Amino acid sequence: MLRKLFQTDRDYLLGMVRAVLGVVFLAHGAQQALGWFGGYGFSATMGGMAHMGIPAPLALLAIAAEFAGGLGLIVGLLSRVAAFGIGVDMIVAIAKVHGANGLFMNWMGNQKGEGYEYHLLALALLTVVMLRGSGALSLDRLIARWQKRESVHARRQTPVAA
Repeated sequence: MLRKLFQTDRDYLLGMVRAVLGVVFLAHGAQQALGWFGGYGFSATMGGMAHMGIPAPLALLAIAAEFAGGLGLIVGLLSRVAAFGIGVDMIVAIAKVHGANGLFMNWMGNQKGEGYEYHLLALALLTVVMLRGSGALSLDRLIARWQKRESVHARRQTPVAA
């Protein structure tokens, strides 16, 4: 099972999708966790999520999923896990916040809030990462190659029964 977690092809397009998702979610997570890029910071984000009825442990997981998950996606480490965590966060965001506003973003500022089209796009791309892995230029790929090399080495060291 651990081997499947890291297994991925040397697919540069997949690597690009993963890295771009990582940059977007690291930046969004940094808004929530650190107040960077015009964000409210940790305390205000936790308070806002509590106001929406999200329990503190789940709010903390959501912030961690976006911040740490974004970083994991950028470097391609445990990308399937990171994509899953962020995907759950996107589903909760649709259910708790954006679903009531309809599909479309609030481009013209004429609706109460933002729609969920962004979240659907993110979910589609996150699903690709969950199913296909990190792609090229990822730590997951390096780990998978190391695991394979170690496995081959171990088989060579095992004596053959007569």
